[in-house]
Amino acid sequence: MDGGAATLMAMFFTMCFAVAYKDRRGTNLLDGAAHFYDTYECADGHYICLGSIEPQFYALLLEKTGVDKAQFAPQMDAAQWPALRAELTRVFRTRTRAQWCEIMEGTDVCFAPVLSIFEAPDHPHNKARGTFVTIDGMPQPAPSPRFSRTAPAISHSAHAPGQDSEQVLRNCGFSSQEIAALRSGGVIPA
Repeated sequence: MDGGAATLMAMFFTMCFAVAYKDRRGTNLLDGAAHFYDTYECADGHYICLGSIEPQFYALLLEKTGVDKAQFAPQMDAAQWPALRAELTRVFRTRTRAQWCEIMEGTDVCFAPVLSIFEAPDHPHNKARGTFVTIDGMPQPAPSPRFSRTAPAISHSAHAPGQDSEQVLRNCGFSSQEIAALRSGGVIPA
């Protein structure tokens, strides 16, 4: 996981050495400074997120939100970002998340609703991709990655805390007496 996370940072390392990155949170293109790459609260208290960086996606964002295109023309002028963010904040609070989904989902705006852990399994995109599975009535992330020749599967639902502690300890070489001592000491459930 560590290596994967580091690899995801490759673009940011490139930006650092190209002097296109400031080592201060909320001041860069992809960390919440840019009005076109952030999350916004909607009228119902739910949120949406945007990532409309490229010109064609940004133009579509302006069209779908109905903002003044002339006001939003200086997309990459960081000095304008606070004012443009304020206007988008105002605009997104005029409709519910569901209304924004109706307007933007299925377009190239680079938009998505911010979903709770309870909403995510039921989102049409996640259902179509099989992102979640339900085991014993409990939704959970499906195994990933999924390859064409080796389909991963979940063999059982999650165990209750401590349910298999004794077996795990036995597999690690603990004796019955050691396990009993751990149990009597409250380290593992009785």
